[in-house]
Amino acid sequence: MSRRAREHKAWRFNVGAGVILLMLFAASGCRGSQNVLNPGGSQASHISNLWWFYFWITVSIYCLVLIFLISAIIRTTRKPFVPAGSREVLPTNSDEERRKTIFIGAAIGLSLATLFVLFLADLFTGRSLHSLRAADALTIKVTGHQWWWEAVYEDQVASNQVTTANEIHLPVGKPVQIKLASHDVIHSFWVPNLHGKKDLIPGHPTTLWIQADKAGVYRGQCAEFCGHQHAHMRLLVVAEDEEYFQQWLSRERSNAHIPETENQIHGEKVFLQTTCVMCHAIQGTVANGKVGPNLTHVANRRMLAAGRIPNARGYLAGWILDPQHLKPGVQMPQHNLSSDQLQALLDYLESLN
Repeated sequence: MSRRAREHKAWRFNVGAGVILLMLFAASGCRGSQNVLNPGGSQASHISNLWWFYFWITVSIYCLVLIFLISAIIRTTRKPFVPAGSREVLPTNSDEERRKTIFIGAAIGLSLATLFVLFLADLFTGRSLHSLRAADALTIKVTGHQWWWEAVYEDQVASNQVTTANEIHLPVGKPVQIKLASHDVIHSFWVPNLHGKKDLIPGHPTTLWIQADKAGVYRGQCAEFCGHQHAHMRLLVVAEDEEYFQQWLSRERSNAHIPETENQIHGEKVFLQTTCVMCHAIQGTVANGKVGPNLTHVANRRMLAAGRIPNARGYLAGWILDPQHLKPGVQMPQHNLSSDQLQALLDYLESLN
């Protein structure tokens, strides 16, 4: 391959890389409910601003490198070609060598200055992330299990505490303290639109402060591989106005809905007389299991099985009968229920709102 052909190939490679970079940039602009570049709170805004700052700095450097590379290729093609093995010595230009030395020194200095600026930006962003505090903030203890999330809204009055699963509600515009813990293995709590990742290490509880500035539903995810169903360990964060949040909190504090119809009463008996009662709790009944999610107001939740399936009657039936098919490895066993028992149990669970 001739030298000119190699240079042309290198030029095409760099142009292609530039096109790919632009495509990635376009893709990163996609908005969504699980996107660090679509912040819904002050903490996520700091992270997003840092990302964009880094992005434009690196894009500028990449463009400069391309410009100098193309310039060097053009300059080289204008020089006389010296075949390999030739003993001919090209004349040197001391002024040109001096300019090159100065240019290289300036480039090194600019690189160091750029790295220092990036370091300062990261430092100040980190300080901003840790500045969010409030004396009377809402406190939620979030515990990671394989593979679901338990959320307990703490209160000095024990009867006012609320326990739910895989769905967290927050008041808009107020700092919230999240106490993080793990029940089994290392997990990582990550709601990209509201904050960065925070690891949950067994035996080492930690805290995270978040604030949602815009109402909406934000998706979260365990960001640390924690076993077979790691990808299906999701959660939803619902940010709502203070009035709606207080209404939700008041409903969650109440006991479970008392069954009214004959089928609902039968469904409650099925729940309390099978293995369901050994793992799940329903406030206001004798069911007080701690292995699985609290089901006191399960009908109000948007998703089931930590985001694996929507909360709809058909999916709920499939989840009860054969959870291993939908989420292999989960600790929930199969249930051999008759058609009448299943329909009654579904009626009862759908009444828990």
